[in-house]
Amino acid sequence: MALLVGAGAGLGAIAFRYLILWFTVVFTGHRDYSAAGHAVHPGIPWLGIWFVVLAPVIGGLLYGPLVDRFAKEARGHGVPEVMYAVSEQGGRIRPQVAVVKSLASALCIGSGGSVGREGPIVQIGSALGSSIGQFVKVPESKLRLLVACGAAGGISATFNAPIAGVFFGLELILRDFEAEAFGMVVLSSVVADVIGRAAFGSHPFLTLPPFQLGSPLDFAFYAGLGIIAALVGVAFIKVLYGLEDVFDRVWKGPEWLRPAAGGILLGLLLLAVPEMYGVGYPVLENAIRGQYVLWFLLVLLGAKLLATSLTIGIGGSGGVFAPSLFMGAMLGAAYGAILHHVAPGVAGPTGAYGLVAMGAVFAGAARAPITAVLIIFELTGEYHIILPLMLAVVLATAISKLLTGDSIYTLKLRRRGIDITGKRDASVMASLRVRQAMHDAPTAVAEEANLDEVIARLSGNGVQGLPVVDADGTFMGVVTRQEAERALGDDVPATASELAVRTPVLRDNQSLEEAIALLAHHDGVGLPVVGEHDERIVGWLGHRDVLAAYRARTDGAGSTAGAAGALS
Repeated sequence: MALLVGAGAGLGAIAFRYLILWFTVVFTGHRDYSAAGHAVHPGIPWLGIWFVVLAPVIGGLLYGPLVDRFAKEARGHGVPEVMYAVSEQGGRIRPQVAVVKSLASALCIGSGGSVGREGPIVQIGSALGSSIGQFVKVPESKLRLLVACGAAGGISATFNAPIAGVFFGLELILRDFEAEAFGMVVLSSVVADVIGRAAFGSHPFLTLPPFQLGSPLDFAFYAGLGIIAALVGVAFIKVLYGLEDVFDRVWKGPEWLRPAAGGILLGLLLLAVPEMYGVGYPVLENAIRGQYVLWFLLVLLGAKLLATSLTIGIGGSGGVFAPSLFMGAMLGAAYGAILHHVAPGVAGPTGAYGLVAMGAVFAGAARAPITAVLIIFELTGEYHIILPLMLAVVLATAISKLLTGDSIYTLKLRRRGIDITGKRDASVMASLRVRQAMHDAPTAVAEEANLDEVIARLSGNGVQGLPVVDADGTFMGVVTRQEAERALGDDVPATASELAVRTPVLRDNQSLEEAIALLAHHDGVGLPVVGEHDERIVGWLGHRDVLAAYRARTDGAGSTAGAAGALS
């Protein structure tokens, strides 16, 4: 299945890239408008350059209703939704997400959205892996692994970066480096990369001139670059979610119309800086090659920060991975240009600073240092850049963590009240509900039932206790074997209500984490589960049920619904 998911992710990456290309040509008349300057659309020359204002609006009118109607989780940059599915939902992602995300992100990028294609292909590959796993009913532990395989395959095929794909899947999505996980994700990544190479060739993703390290003093310059990159990464996080909050407060209309309305602002920005149209890799390469002057590099850096945040804030669909690389390239090239003015005989090549800053800004925003180092190495094929890259990336990651508690991915979840950074066991118990683990309650006895009837019921059912209810079906307590035997020995007539021992009750919407604390004080019998709004019994929960539910979530063995019956 890992091989199958890898193949699907590879084919999905190919289809997605061509889909973006097709929509870009339709909306602009060019294969990549970011490199075309203020060119007019050849199909509608009478509009002049003003067509770029209309393109995001029309695109928003197409993908806005699509996302709102069929898969709201396709909105935004995608990776947090995959992380949440793995951490809290056992790897379950709805199958339609792959299709909706493909169309919505391709429309968004093709119509001018200044976002990346890597976040969407991660979500597309992950949805494919989850769908295959759910179809064959694999246990949750394997389902999460298949989701990571899909994410790794998407990155591998898109960037021609199989090693970075593996560590993206392990470091960011699965957050697990166990041997089995590593082996399966590697298989998926390799297959996806082979398919991607067949379509796009085996050359590095970015074609750049060779770079060499300068003097040992250069390492001090790279350390300084890492510190500044951390600040840019943190600024990216703050501006992205700050603008999203602004649009949430301002926009009062229907959500499906929000991308089109906000598209007017995006279109005006593209009119001023057309280099922001779409992903913008040609602009990135030009910056690394030293083709832009210092002031324009700073303009491009600020414009990308604003354009990406604006695209996501209005409800666009696309990734933040490529924009962070873009901003890093602008920052590094500007940093190198400044150094060449300050220390012309000591500073290294401008392009080298651009490459290092690409990884450092991504690390500062995403807190994924291993992936950041490997992705730049595989994107460029430049081994000489590894040492300064590692130095800058580690500094950027550490400083970013000091400045803000969450990454650009985890903050989106924390704003919803979801923390995926805690320990896994606690997370499992907190995410599982009592209704997912309980089994059917034994048939209750009426409060007026006499001792003989209670003993007959206990003997016939072979259980340790029975719930007692009143005439309205409200829970009154539990009559146990021990209480019945004691009354029988005393030879004193008693009814079920007189024998009943009042025990705590569980609500069906409580977490198992809360239920465990109550179960710890009631051994053997278990506890009744009542509805959310009344005291009518809807199920029963015992120690074995909790263990079965935990095992089903973590190892996939057993069933979450009362495997053993704690009263037996």
